[in-house]
Amino acid sequence: MQALAELNPQQRQAATHEGSAGPLLVIAGAGSGKTLTLASRLAWLVQQGADPQRVLLLTFSRRAAAEMARRAGRLLHQTLGLPSNTAPPVLPWCGTFHSVGARLLREEATHVGLNPNFTVLDRADTQDLMGLTRQQLGLGESGRRFPMAPTCLAIYSRCVNTRQTLPEVLAHSYPWCETHEHGLARLFAAFVEAKLQQQSLDFDDLLLAWWHLMNTPACASRLVGRFDHVLVDEVQDINRLQADILHALRPQGQGLTAVGDDAQSIYAFRGADVQHILAFPQRFTPPATVVALEQNYRSTPQILQASNAVLALAAEGFSKRLWSDRAAGLQPQLQTVVDDAAQAHGVADTVLAQRETGLLLRRQAVLFRTSSHSATLELELVRRGVPFVKFGGLKFMKASHIKDVLAVLRWADNPQAEMAAQRSARLVPGIGPAALRKLLAHGPDLASYQAPAPARESWAALCTLMQQLRSPATRWPDDLKQVLQWYQPHLERLHDDARVRSADLQQLLHMAGAHRNRQRFVTELTLDPPQASSDEAGPPMRDEDYLVLSTIHSAKGQEWNAVHILNVVDGCMPADMATGRAAEIEEERRLLYVAMTRARDALTLWTPQRFYVTQQRALGGQHLYALRSRFIPDTLLPHFDVQCSAGEGCDKHGPDPAPAATTLMDLQAAMRGTFGTR
Repeated sequence: MQALAELNPQQRQAATHEGSAGPLLVIAGAGSGKTLTLASRLAWLVQQGADPQRVLLLTFSRRAAAEMARRAGRLLHQTLGLPSNTAPPVLPWCGTFHSVGARLLREEATHVGLNPNFTVLDRADTQDLMGLTRQQLGLGESGRRFPMAPTCLAIYSRCVNTRQTLPEVLAHSYPWCETHEHGLARLFAAFVEAKLQQQSLDFDDLLLAWWHLMNTPACASRLVGRFDHVLVDEVQDINRLQADILHALRPQGQGLTAVGDDAQSIYAFRGADVQHILAFPQRFTPPATVVALEQNYRSTPQILQASNAVLALAAEGFSKRLWSDRAAGLQPQLQTVVDDAAQAHGVADTVLAQRETGLLLRRQAVLFRTSSHSATLELELVRRGVPFVKFGGLKFMKASHIKDVLAVLRWADNPQAEMAAQRSARLVPGIGPAALRKLLAHGPDLASYQAPAPARESWAALCTLMQQLRSPATRWPDDLKQVLQWYQPHLERLHDDARVRSADLQQLLHMAGAHRNRQRFVTELTLDPPQASSDEAGPPMRDEDYLVLSTIHSAKGQEWNAVHILNVVDGCMPADMATGRAAEIEEERRLLYVAMTRARDALTLWTPQRFYVTQQRALGGQHLYALRSRFIPDTLLPHFDVQCSAGEGCDKHGPDPAPAATTLMDLQAAMRGTFGTR
């Protein structure tokens, strides 16, 4: 096969693995040509006589499946010497887990009590049905706060995909909902019954029903027998349900190929578990053959050496060391700066300087752990007129929870601000359109307004907050902290990802410390709105170029010539909310590794030394120190060009160690109230 000549020895070994030799696991390191290798294997199997109709390829996106089929078809076209006007063999069973599951279920529907014409509910329809079922059971009328439909659906989905029990999911991911276990169990049972009565399945049900087929002997026999080869891409991202389906399709492993990289397993929040790829070889007897692709075609040797060093400190994983035959380049930079404002200035300066050397903005990227980490940089880029697009997470100031908090502040400053009043009042459960109209007609005396009976307790809390905010004794930014404390239960009630959004609110609190008072803070954000900085720059005909801002999760699979990683400090990377278990810490390490391996030629890790928090006087004044991420200990510093613009006390080893009581993680704990009152 002529196409095999283009592969390196490890890629060729993976592409030509004999199915009769047992299952194959390909550990495809970052930038190692995974797609080419898998497409070559598909083409090689067909050339060896495999029936394209009996080859199943499972991916995590339709685009990935289409790209794989296109590449395999092109290779087959070359290898078989087909005329240019002749189409290559069709591979009809290339698709996502969910799309393949839907097709198989329609064929087998009658065997499991389904109508072949069952409806697949989209996310919005599924949420509406969950909400309707919740209402019919009267779960919101018990006098106690019960999770809203989006949160209920998220809990249900996690139970299905991880195959964990409801108590396990609540304890680990939704502890504030644990007291509602009995009600949620009733809700989920009724929700399932409603879907069955309507002959409807949601996305999660497609996998669950497929798994049910694999546990029905007659159906399982037909499904196992219809495919000679099963190939799965990005196996490190599969959840428990997908892993069980995969192994049920190939119980002995014959004809099974799995491709992935344990070092890039970063989607635990979606139910993925790195243990599925780590345990893959031992699930078969004899164990699966493991082939590691270690030659990297993307990054310079210096970037790979630093990335390898970070990953080498991981507690577990397949042994591999990426290497490149590219010419030597510059060492990655580890840049320490005074604070996040200096970080924003430094990134903007560097990006513009590289642009002047001929490196387009869109060939540069700024990556971060959480969407809110780029807020200060976004403001700086807008000030300098640097266009950009942002991928991943919520657009900071356009996010509903940020707008909610700002609306409360605006209403406190201006009782006649009707738009702010409406948004603030709507946060109170029980305040509907009719009550809003009466409120707006009532006037500024909130205490005398008679709220509807279901809303009176929550309305009283909002009135108390407004009274405090409008008092001359209020102090900035302590009043913002009061708003966040009042808003927290509403955040948890309205959003299933409340923990993630809480980080945005803490970032808002951090930004507030740089403004003199509440009015200045709200006004400046209004005149120079960050939501404009988060908007996409537009197509090329509207703007000549744009910088890429992205969360690390959204950057996976991408590459840029120059990459900047923000806030490489403890409390941000690893995130403070991910330090409870060893498994969470290890996923955070992999996140940093994924970010570093996106860079081709230039890589800069930024470590802000100080975070300003004027409201926390009890912790020692105007600022607190952040420690360099634990993932880059002193032993790894020789892999970096260590730079520091933080002033005195900063040498080649980075900033002086901060006192234990003034680290960023202590700051974040203090913000959450764990240090008591001031």
